[in-house]
Amino acid sequence: MKLFTKLALVSAVAVSSNAMALQAMDDAALSATTGQDGISIGIDADKIEIAKLHVFDGDGLAAAGTAGVDAGSGGSTKAGAITLNNVVVTKTGTGNLADLVIDTDGSADAGNAGKPFLNVAAAINALRIDLGKIEVNNVTGTAGAYKPDTASAEILSGLTVNVGATTANIQLGNTPQGAMIKLNGSMIGGLSISNLALKDASSAGGGYIVLGGIKVTDSGSANLALDADVAVTTKGLAVTAMKSATGTDIYLTKVVLGGGTGYVPGTPGTAGTGVGSGSIGDVAITGMKFYNGGSATANGVKLTIAGH
Repeated sequence: MKLFTKLALVSAVAVSSNAMALQAMDDAALSATTGQDGISIGIDADKIEIAKLHVFDGDGLAAAGTAGVDAGSGGSTKAGAITLNNVVVTKTGTGNLADLVIDTDGSADAGNAGKPFLNVAAAINALRIDLGKIEVNNVTGTAGAYKPDTASAEILSGLTVNVGATTANIQLGNTPQGAMIKLNGSMIGGLSISNLALKDASSAGGGYIVLGGIKVTDSGSANLALDADVAVTTKGLAVTAMKSATGTDIYLTKVVLGGGTGYVPGTPGTAGTGVGSGSIGDVAITGMKFYNGGSATANGVKLTIAGH
């Protein structure tokens, strides 16, 4: 019995030693293969489809008569929801949908000593994002278990966004780069939005504001520089963008104000055929610059998103 026990112990030590040696070789091989320690991840998919995406507002709009609420606002404090139908994200470039390079750093550089952080460098492929009808719904259920109900009102008949290849650097834990997410590089071909039709279902008859297309580029360029920061603050999520010193150009095509039927659901790019006003033509905005925080030079527009 003692002999058996000794053999078992020797075998266990041998297996353990071999396992540790094998782990050491794996680490060394990984380092030699990638050129550095850390983790690299490639994510690929040609298309992602989401049938419905709901954002619930549990307390609705405060009732008329509440301080700061207009008497004719129609508020009832009843829960509601924004519903996005038929969200489709399609890869339009070659290669992976996204490539991630993940590293951890002890942050011993001057000014950040003892402030470790996780760094994720992301390269994201060119994408086309198609949205079906966007509507507002009433809901049933209670907090934590809301469900959209049958009553709904259309807000947008559809939307298509084309986004060029982008890069982003994400830092978590501490953020020596100054923000949680920094977008950089250049969006080749600019930002393109099409098939945008905003609906007003008012008692006056309602109709659509239709934009055949929106193109956003840097002034004097066919591309759009990506210089944006996303930070988490005590007041919510803060996004600072449109920081181009040369300005931004926006071109709107086939602007129609009123009437019509927007875009045909499920067929992006096909305008509705209902009776409406004629197009006022194209609209161009050039050299638009944004200033904030008392800056004398263009430093972007800041968007803050928070609950209430």
